[in-house]
Amino acid sequence: MNTTTRSLALLLTALLASCGDKPAAAPAAAGKMPPPAEVEVVTVSSGDATVTQDMPGRLQAYRTAQVRARVEGVIEKRLFREGSDVKEGDSLFRIDAGTIRAARDAARADLEAAMLNVERFKSLLEIKAVSQQDYDLAKSRAKQAQAAMIRAEEDLTNAQVPAAISGHIGRALVDEGAYVSKADATPLATIEQINPIYANFSQPSGELLRIQQAVSAGKMKRSESVNVELLLEDGSVYPLMGKIFFQDMAVDPSTGSVAMRAEFANPKYELLPGMFVRIRFPQAVTQGSLLVPQRAVQANSDGQFVMVVGAEDKVMPVPVTTSGMSGTDFIIASGLKGGERVIVNGLQKARPGSVVKPVPASGDVVAAAPVIQEKK
Repeated sequence: MNTTTRSLALLLTALLASCGDKPAAAPAAAGKMPPPAEVEVVTVSSGDATVTQDMPGRLQAYRTAQVRARVEGVIEKRLFREGSDVKEGDSLFRIDAGTIRAARDAARADLEAAMLNVERFKSLLEIKAVSQQDYDLAKSRAKQAQAAMIRAEEDLTNAQVPAAISGHIGRALVDEGAYVSKADATPLATIEQINPIYANFSQPSGELLRIQQAVSAGKMKRSESVNVELLLEDGSVYPLMGKIFFQDMAVDPSTGSVAMRAEFANPKYELLPGMFVRIRFPQAVTQGSLLVPQRAVQANSDGQFVMVVGAEDKVMPVPVTTSGMSGTDFIIASGLKGGERVIVNGLQKARPGSVVKPVPASGDVVAAAPVIQEKK
């Protein structure tokens, strides 16, 4: 074998060696177990709880004034911006007042003539030139002329269509050039005072009776608070507390409910008449109650239950029954004794029998018994 052939053979041997199987890598380290899922819990404790009830309601303007024509004539100009705020006495429309002004001038002339006649008859009465009856008749005619003058002045004022109340005015119901009539009381616009604003709702008479019986039996104490909360359509709580304005003393036979009304401040006009809301109002106070946040209570075909972190941080379901609401919390009637760690956040990670890492719930979940505070 010549030198060239020997060199090629050695090169081929080296290449084959470099392409051969490499030693097997050491087996990967066994994977560690994932850490326990973290869940937020509250520790159930007992205390006084204000029993609340959420009832559907509807908002109504505090005052409503329908602006109507009090004189006859043609609308010359609208003097307000639709959807704006107006003050009592503001001019809203200008009605052609030519005829009205002429009538006022005529009434003024009649009044001046009647007053002069009274003075003349007074002088004649002193010299017995006229009778007392003639003098009294002259005074009566003067009073009639004065009343006609007052009516004419009012008609002239009403030609400017003044606002009867302060509030929020809606769209104009007539345009310039429209003829309006006093006889038909033509509607021109509507003013609504919406700060404050009313919330009308009703309480079932059966629920009212149940609370009264519980109070009479000593199981509850009647709530002294008249403050209520308003929940908007999206479930958020209106920031300003309201107060019960009145409660009807009779049950509506068609609904079996007692009508109630609350009043709320509405400085930013966030609340509008006609809106559907829910009113949360206090009914009574219970002592030694156990509360659980509403989000912690689940339900299945067997009833209600909560997920509790027990010994060795293992999750287990506990059946419960509830007896009402206290704000956003359920009042627990049975199933819990106090001291249990109930899961409020992370329920999707909490399987029965699994081990979890419980941490205190964030501040937006409260397990203590909240009592609605009085508005300062």
